[in-house]
Amino acid sequence: MEDEFHELTDRVRAELRSPQDLVAYERLLGLARKNTPAGREELARMLVAVERPLWAREIAAFILGCAGDKRAFETLVLLLNYREPVRCATAAHALGKLGDPRTARAAAALATNPLRTAYALHPVRLLVELRAPQSVPALIATLERLLIPHNPYWRVALACVEGLGALGDRRAVPALTAATAHPRLAAAAAASLARLGVHEDATRTAGGGTPGDGAAADAGPRGGPSADAP
Repeated sequence: MEDEFHELTDRVRAELRSPQDLVAYERLLGLARKNTPAGREELARMLVAVERPLWAREIAAFILGCAGDKRAFETLVLLLNYREPVRCATAAHALGKLGDPRTARAAAALATNPLRTAYALHPVRLLVELRAPQSVPALIATLERLLIPHNPYWRVALACVEGLGALGDRRAVPALTAATAHPRLAAAAAASLARLGVHEDATRTAGGGTPGDGAAADAGPRGGPSADAP
């Protein structure tokens, strides 16, 4: 976790606002360097202590998560769906290392929640990394929901398209075929279909579809309004 930890601590240092903050920050770094059972106990207490700043809980959760300590799970899931993408990315990295069986279910719930789509990018990427039973159904559901006109979350949809290709599950073919009708997703969707061995299907869809391509037909012609227009 060396590079990711340095990125986290460098970012947090810029958030410090007082000498007291600096003392607490140095204390956290000391606990991380020692990496002892007693140190992990102190870090775990920070996760539930009142009036601790968010950056302190973030560092503590990251250290514990990367060490496989499941007490970090709740804090990391909270950060995975936080409004600041940089914190989401940090949490996703630690959750990937944590090895908690609850992680995939939590990431799937966050990715498929229509009220949290703006923060779904890192949950989607984490699902791809985990390759859990929940991964493909959650990515398909999220992608299908985003294939509507004028949806601003095209980067989330693109992550779903790329992730489904990487996961290699043919259940994704209808959703990926529909995605070829959207200009910002078309190239990635065709590439993912090719990885699934259905390049011919993607070519037919790009040419206007066939009677058997119901998902693509529902998505509308390629020259129509983009579902991913900002």
